[in-house]
Amino acid sequence: MRPRLKRLIWIAPLAILGMVVFVFLGGEIVMHLWNWLLPSLFGWRQIAFWQALGLLALCRILFGGLGGRGGTSRFEARRRIRERMAERWEKMTPEEREKYRQSWRGRCAPFEPPPNPKPTA
Repeated sequence: MRPRLKRLIWIAPLAILGMVVFVFLGGEIVMHLWNWLLPSLFGWRQIAFWQALGLLALCRILFGGLGGRGGTSRFEARRRIRERMAERWEKMTPEEREKYRQSWRGRCAPFEPPPNPKPTA
C-alpha cells in the first residue's frame, strides 16, 4: 500500500470522529449556557440538547454562512472580488473600458426605456 493511502485510512475516521465530537460539544455548550442564563434572566424555558443543536445550526446559517469559500467571510470575498476588478480595470485601455461599460449597459437594458423604432408621423 502507498504511504499516502495508509495515512488517509487513519486520518478519515479520526476526522469524522473529530467532527462528531465538535458538534456534540457545541450542542452541549449552547444548551448549558442557555439553561444557565436565559431562564433566570428572561424567564424563558430550558432547552434540550437537540434544540440547542438546532439553534447552533440556525445561528451558523444566519450569521456564519455555510462555508465553501475557504474559511473567508462574505465581506472578505467581496473585497477580494473588488480588488481583482480594480486591478483588471487599471490594466484596461480606454477602449476596453468603454466596451466593458457598454456590455454592462446591455445587461441592464430592461431597466432603461426601450428605444422608439418607428417615429410617429
